[in-house]
Amino acid sequence: MKYIAPKTVLCIHDLSGAGRCSMGAAAPVLAAMGHQPIMLPTALFSTHTGGLGQPAAQMCGGYGPAALQHYRELGLQIDCIYSGYLAGTGDQELVRRAFEFWPEALKIVDPVLGDGGRFYTGMEDKLPGVRELCRGADVILPNLTEACLLLGLPQPQQELDQAGAGALAEELAGLCGQTVVTGLPQGRHLACAGGGKERFVVQRLRIDRSYPGTGDLFASVLVGALLRGNAVSAAADAAAGFVAEAIENTDPAANPALGVWFEPLLGRLAGRGV
Repeated sequence: MKYIAPKTVLCIHDLSGAGRCSMGAAAPVLAAMGHQPIMLPTALFSTHTGGLGQPAAQMCGGYGPAALQHYRELGLQIDCIYSGYLAGTGDQELVRRAFEFWPEALKIVDPVLGDGGRFYTGMEDKLPGVRELCRGADVILPNLTEACLLLGLPQPQQELDQAGAGALAEELAGLCGQTVVTGLPQGRHLACAGGGKERFVVQRLRIDRSYPGTGDLFASVLVGALLRGNAVSAAADAAAGFVAEAIENTDPAANPALGVWFEPLLGRLAGRGV
């Protein structure tokens, strides 16, 4: 029997106990795709903050730096550093330190700042630090709102056509060489890699339902596919397809705040070539 070592992914995200988002999506997806997630929570929440009331919350404070130092002392090989929601500047410093400890790792930043044309509550002052993390990343995964915030551009007042989306991605290439912009109108995802060497649009039929956590699900499948050696375009296509399947698998009568029913579909990720 030939043994294949799993890729090790340091996941620096918050952890919500209920709601199918952040670390709760990243860890099972990456594990199903054959990788080893190392979970480094920045904050603990009883639920996410989108429609489930006021969550119990615990910031992880000094845990993160101590955990990083322990992993370094153990000599762990980290193949990828994948960051998401960062509650404070200390969490941003945690990601920067991880980049320094494992400079050869693939560095992927989901710059969680806002959605729907506005900042999430309390994230306005985090923008400069998140922008700097993006400059040090290999791949960034902003949604349309975050892409405009990172570039200091006004939010678009009308639907972007393919040319407009391409121009946005070209500008983002000056911030980070590989960028996937998610949540474009009509279910499109666009990426521009290496200053325009790879540009593509992934299209799926728009499903007229909205759920929290689908961005985390998309990003996690994309990360897993990249670590299997796929090009960004193939990874984005696989991620968009899995999110669409997960939405279709979810009972429309279920509470949307609890997220999509992706768990029964994890076996499909294990068996796919992407």
